[in-house]
Amino acid sequence: MSQTSEEVFDVTPAGDGPELKRVLGPKLLLLFIVGDILGAGVYAVTGTMAGTVGGIVWLPFLLAFVVATLTAFSYLELVTQYPQAAGAALYTHKAFGIHFVTFLVAFAVVCSGITSASTSANVLAQNFFGGLEINGWMEVPGREVITLVAMAFMVLLAVINLRGVGESVKFNVVLTIVEMTALCIVIGVGFYVMMQGTGNPGEIFVFNDYQDKGLFLAVTAATSIAFFAMVGFEDSVNMVEETHHPEKIFPRTMLTGLGVAVILYMLVAVSVVSVLTPVELEGIREAEGAALLEVVHKGSPDFPIDTIFPFLAVFAVANTALINMLMASRLIYGMARQRILPRPLGKVLPVRRTPWAGIVFSTVLALGLIWYVTSDPESNIVANLSGTTAFLLLCVFTVVNVACLVLRRKRDPNRKVFFTSPGQLPLLAALLCAFLAGPWVGRNIIQYQIAGGLMAIGVVLWFITWLINRRTNAGPGGPPEVENVARDNKP
Repeated sequence: MSQTSEEVFDVTPAGDGPELKRVLGPKLLLLFIVGDILGAGVYAVTGTMAGTVGGIVWLPFLLAFVVATLTAFSYLELVTQYPQAAGAALYTHKAFGIHFVTFLVAFAVVCSGITSASTSANVLAQNFFGGLEINGWMEVPGREVITLVAMAFMVLLAVINLRGVGESVKFNVVLTIVEMTALCIVIGVGFYVMMQGTGNPGEIFVFNDYQDKGLFLAVTAATSIAFFAMVGFEDSVNMVEETHHPEKIFPRTMLTGLGVAVILYMLVAVSVVSVLTPVELEGIREAEGAALLEVVHKGSPDFPIDTIFPFLAVFAVANTALINMLMASRLIYGMARQRILPRPLGKVLPVRRTPWAGIVFSTVLALGLIWYVTSDPESNIVANLSGTTAFLLLCVFTVVNVACLVLRRKRDPNRKVFFTSPGQLPLLAALLCAFLAGPWVGRNIIQYQIAGGLMAIGVVLWFITWLINRRTNAGPGGPPEVENVARDNKP
């Protein structure tokens, strides 16, 4: 019997090396999701958002949460039906069966994780040296030194990742607690200022059109920026093969994580507006990762919180980078196991049972990207990388939401359903994601150029993979035994 490409994509041969170890329960998974959503995003984009809409900076966070939650419904419907590590690539292939499209989606997700981790690495290095300067220990060095520290940090993450997901997630627990503590400090400072009667709580509902965009375009642009702070929930689906009973715990855990994140973000936004004046809100746009530090510095002049806050921020963005690289390596592992990438990239350490080949591959890409984006001394590194990450993921989310609708029509009526996105919400989510990815939101053209360059690399890699599969007769349309394994392992 001939098999469809969807069936071939299900290949996960038994006995072909050790499988991943299931170590994540509900609590660890929740901390993983919360830790991934929080972190570098809120540090990188809050200043830019405040300089776009002023006092109602909380509103774009709320709108980004709505779009992210609608998309999360689609992810939950799909991950409970197909609990495999390939994530968006798997869903795309099952829905459309076009290997070229599957590879582009998968490569876009990998690149989004790597660009996000690279953003975090640069923000980490900047905050680290900023903390040393505030404490009077040394002056901020040149960009070359900051770049080397960022690259060294990526290598350290690779070592932690190689130790195993259990160790990585335990490290994530510590970092998540630290980053939540840092955000609680910002929130506490803001509410302390309001209690003292010296803040600006009346500005919370005031729209300041600093860039003459008008209310709709300004809020839309800020929502597109805020989306970078909400992404991260989708990383967890690539950890599904390392999660106990994923069909049962994923829906509640993912939605809880999103809810915790948006509450903290909105409280942070209220604190920023309460502490800073409208003039300072306009100027904070250029502060990037130092925006929250400025809030703490101004709101607590009698307490030396600002001397330790940069180092708390270092831990926060470190957590984001760790989880991004965990996701990227697991996705590469999943694609290699499904013969979308060369099989050697799916190699697992026999003892540690971690995807060492995927870890090395993603780390090398991250190091190359950091070097590339820092080679231009005039570039706005954090804004460009974070914007590119958001754009890539918005495109991927559009495809995943459409795939959810397609697979719903293909669903076997006898197959158990664990979660279904209500009604036509996937269509609404697809339209919203596509809208936020467009140039009308005011996205800098350099972000499209970076994304285009990365996807051009993806096309080259797809062609190389196709040649390897054709030469080894191991890809879709390969020998009968591969197709039989696919059929026997099809859920």
